[in-house]
Amino acid sequence: MTEFSGFSAFLIGLAGGLHCFGMCGGIASALRLASPSHESHWPYTVSYNVGRISSYTVAGAIAGGLGQMSSSFIPVAGPILATLSGIMLLAMAAYLGRWWMGLTRLERIGQHVWKRVQPLSRKLVPFSSPLAALPYGIIWGWLPCGLVYSVLTWSLASGGAFNGAQIMLCFGLGTLPALIATSVGAHWLVNALQKPIIRQIISALLAAFATLLLFNAFRMWLTI
Repeated sequence: MTEFSGFSAFLIGLAGGLHCFGMCGGIASALRLASPSHESHWPYTVSYNVGRISSYTVAGAIAGGLGQMSSSFIPVAGPILATLSGIMLLAMAAYLGRWWMGLTRLERIGQHVWKRVQPLSRKLVPFSSPLAALPYGIIWGWLPCGLVYSVLTWSLASGGAFNGAQIMLCFGLGTLPALIATSVGAHWLVNALQKPIIRQIISALLAAFATLLLFNAFRMWLTI
């Protein structure tokens, strides 16, 4: 994985904060209610996010490993996965910009798996200590999310488990500002990022990056 890929994954997570507000914002806010009222909420917030990002990293390693194995047996797997990652990110840009909402269908598929996993998180609240928020974050890291799926396809095309893990780690770190802002009640930042003009700018930037990925995939097809 190049430094450019890691930085790009971080920026995608940062830009995807719009999506994080809708998908995980309520969860982040609920952390304060699940934490002891007489203690600082920061250790619980940090523990939860460490668990969440750990799940992203593991998922990235799995995706990267599967992609590498596929490329070893199927010569055209690399260009196919690269094309898929570009298409998925383009779909995510369209979703954030409210241009096309087809990505919600993929999230609905993931809901079938999530229904089996979600009950586990209920047994972990309220939290008795910051450490108890760690497995809670690990479980919620598998929440069906179009943004996560989009970056996971990039991990598939990364060339290996280590590269895939790094991409998802950088992406997870990029989502931190949005979720921490929600946790601490920084409504000014939440409201600013949810303004229509900001949403459209972020969506356009993601679409431009998706186009770059598709162009690189096209170059891969030409070398076959």
